[in-house]
Amino acid sequence: MQRRQFLKVSLMGAAVGITSASAIWLSQGNDPEQLTITALLAKLNQLTMLSTEQLAHLSHGEWNSAEVFAHCAQSVEFSMSGFPEHKSALFKQTVGALAFTAFATKGAMSHNLAEPIPAAPKLDRNLDVNLALARLIQSLTDFQQYQAELAPHFAYGELNKADYELAHVLHFYNHQQSFTKMS
Repeated sequence: MQRRQFLKVSLMGAAVGITSASAIWLSQGNDPEQLTITALLAKLNQLTMLSTEQLAHLSHGEWNSAEVFAHCAQSVEFSMSGFPEHKSALFKQTVGALAFTAFATKGAMSHNLAEPIPAAPKLDRNLDVNLALARLIQSLTDFQQYQAELAPHFAYGELNKADYELAHVLHFYNHQQSFTKMS
């Protein structure tokens, strides 16, 4: 009898622990009002007011600011034109779909900030940071106006426009974590 009670209490404790950890993780997302391309474009337009030197030194991660902007622009552009390489269908239907659902629910994304998009053109470390930022802004503007069918995401699979918008915004905000905090 004591063994059965111990197992019940242990299982209940584990369930409470997992539920609490999940609730904490999910509560640490972004403000839902900031999870739109319009809000992101407003932030990016503020960055255009920085000097080239300030802009170039925003990122303190493995990639410089220009590489981050170019990488995020690639992702937006590929959502319209097609990604050069995909994970397996099984991956996209399981792990990929689950990851996107978790990110969307949380309102925040977490991924390797120095991992390129599979088979995408190599990022140019010497790219002009102003051109890279302009490319990102243009890609997001193009995405807002895009009316044709969107390409499947290389990891998440089929996404509708609203889901892709969220994915693009969360993707940039995740990369923004490598940026120096601006006052």
